[in-house]
Amino acid sequence: MTDLFLKYLHYEKRYSNHTLLSYKNDLDQFLIFLSKNYPDTSIEQANHAIIRDWIISLSENKIAEISINRKIVTLRSFFKFLLKKGTIEKNPVLKLTNLKTKKRLPHFIRETEINLILDDHTGEGDFLDERDSLTFELLYGTGMRLSELINLKVKDVDLVNNTLKVLGKRNKERIIPINRFLSTLIKKYISLKNQVFDGNVIDYLIVSNKGEKSYPMMINRIVKKYLQGASVYKKSPHILRHTYATHLLERGADLNAVKDLLGHQSLAATQVYTHNSLGKLKKVFDQAHPKA
Repeated sequence: MTDLFLKYLHYEKRYSNHTLLSYKNDLDQFLIFLSKNYPDTSIEQANHAIIRDWIISLSENKIAEISINRKIVTLRSFFKFLLKKGTIEKNPVLKLTNLKTKKRLPHFIRETEINLILDDHTGEGDFLDERDSLTFELLYGTGMRLSELINLKVKDVDLVNNTLKVLGKRNKERIIPINRFLSTLIKKYISLKNQVFDGNVIDYLIVSNKGEKSYPMMINRIVKKYLQGASVYKKSPHILRHTYATHLLERGADLNAVKDLLGHQSLAATQVYTHNSLGKLKKVFDQAHPKA
């Protein structure tokens, strides 16, 4: 039934390959637990006590609460699917509650530091320099996700209106505005890209050294190169997404507008960035309030 469930998520729910892999890994781990501890019990026969036993074992093995909660979500979705199909009569995960997690504020790069990084990497050089520069500028200048950048096509770029159309989670499209500098950078890169590959290039905007579609490891490598001397511990494309959101809010952007720019489904997902701006708000209070 697990294969049927994954096909349902792929074809009906339209989940991304990354999400599907996470669900598969969670189910595989639960199946391994069952085979070792409850060899006579199939996954469809697992009850509340067995699932709770697995959760306890994960916690005892120092698995992070956020990871355990994701596995609970996977099982909750899986058994809901079985219930819908009539395979089971009761959802054993229904009364299982998520573990309490510590609030972790997203890390970001301060504006002065990001400006120094951008000044040090102008992108003026060969095709690879231009591509790497554009990759970094796009991630910081739009806040798009890694997968959204990889799947961004030339036809999704509107250099007249200075906008990009990206395909986000659950195949939801959104329009992101870009500044004139980034628009000029894209135009220059596309021209150079066509010259280097004699016009025989795929429709994807960011391509590999061979003119093929980019991939996560390549983008991560570019970002790490740019952030080599940065003060943040984790140097990843997602840090630039956090930085984009934080800088917008620090400069007074409306929270709902930032939510739409990031492609968040709920405002709660965007509100976490307001914590990073607390220092800025305190500074404004100190300067403006008569009783400060």
